[in-house]
Amino acid sequence: MSKYKELRENPPKLTVNDNSREVIFKTISCMCDNVHHITFKKNSEGDFKMDGNGFSLSNWQFKHEIHDIEWEADSNMWGGVIAMINSGTSVISEVKSR
Repeated sequence: MSKYKELRENPPKLTVNDNSREVIFKTISCMCDNVHHITFKKNSEGDFKMDGNGFSLSNWQFKHEIHDIEWEADSNMWGGVIAMINSGTSVISEVKSR
């Protein structure tokens, strides 16, 4: 069974630290279980900006606009962010935050 299918059937419990300034999601793609990372970092205005670490965010094929995901992060609604990211062609396997 692929890691992607495993994660779809049994998603891990993911927790983001309160008042984080940086959050990194490790994602597993449906295409051969490729691994990529999505980073959220707070800018000088205190808003989260989403980055695909060298990959276009459109590669994840989210069913949500990027600004909607960023605004959810700004509201510290990480459960919603996770659901929005998982709506595409990858699923989150791990999260790190500080």
